Amino acid sequence: MPILYQIDPATHFIHTRCVGDTTLEDARDHLQTLQEDPMCPEWLNVLLDLTETTSVPDSDELRIVSEEIGRVRGIRFNACAIFTMDEHFFGMARMFAVFARNHFQAMHVFRTLDNASKWLDSFEAPVE
Repeated sequence: MPILYQIDPATHFIHTRCVGDTTLEDARDHLQTLQEDPMCPEWLNVLLDLTETTSVPDSDELRIVSEEIGRVRGIRFNACAIFTMDEHFFGMARMFAVFARNHFQAMHVFRTLDNASKWLDSFEAPVE
């Protein structure tokens, strides 16, 4: 599966990596798997790492993934830091952040992993 993740239930943190050619169907499968994962807490702060991705989604695919996130049940997504060093992916990630902004308390795109991690560390429990 080109979307890999590690969850730390104690800190409500998930590190999600898109590896290689990642498709819309991969994103749907990932969200379904996440909903079924017994290690997944009720809310998550997300680090979405795009540094190993080779496929560039189009705007329609980004919109669909955003809609799929909105359909996830049993998990509230708190903050999402998207990390990429590639200029093209950076622009696409910013577009995704606009589409998905209603499904997260906060979203931001970063060019360094250190900045993304520091930003995420500032978020604790989601705002009710």
